[in-house]
Amino acid sequence: MLDDLLGESLQVVFCGTAAGTASAKAGAYYAHPQNKFWKILHDTQLTSELLQPHQYRDLLHHRLGLTDFVKTHFGMDHQLPLSRVAETARARLRVSILEHRPKFLAFTSKNAGQQFLGGKRDYGEQIELIGDTRIWILPSTSGAANGSWRPEIWHRFADRVRSAAGSG
Repeated sequence: MLDDLLGESLQVVFCGTAAGTASAKAGAYYAHPQNKFWKILHDTQLTSELLQPHQYRDLLHHRLGLTDFVKTHFGMDHQLPLSRVAETARARLRVSILEHRPKFLAFTSKNAGQQFLGGKRDYGEQIELIGDTRIWILPSTSGAANGSWRPEIWHRFADRVRSAAGSG
């Protein structure tokens, strides 16, 4: 599995459901060639340059971090034993966010956000907080989720991140 990429003074921690097979094999987040994660970060100006998966550690320079909801398994969402691991995963993620205190926790799939929050949710900002950390659910960047791809939600999120950075 992939180690968390976390640090001090983070604006955002992006959280997927679990590392995909290509990411686990490459040892890098969002490594499948059809994944839109790196492109949307650049398109929304959350990163100043288009990074490649092997450069994921460079996200810290942009005050961005990475984790996954499930750290004990990898693969597509339907392959994960979510019913068995959700409670432990939820507790681990909550502790990690409370410790690092990013301004935003952004789930990069509806499934990850729903698993963490414990029920059906829509995209966008959620009402719950973890400490002072705001929670967002973003459309999945996976090529397997092209049917639900909505870049405008990512753009709206990036605007909120920039607005929060300007206010504190």
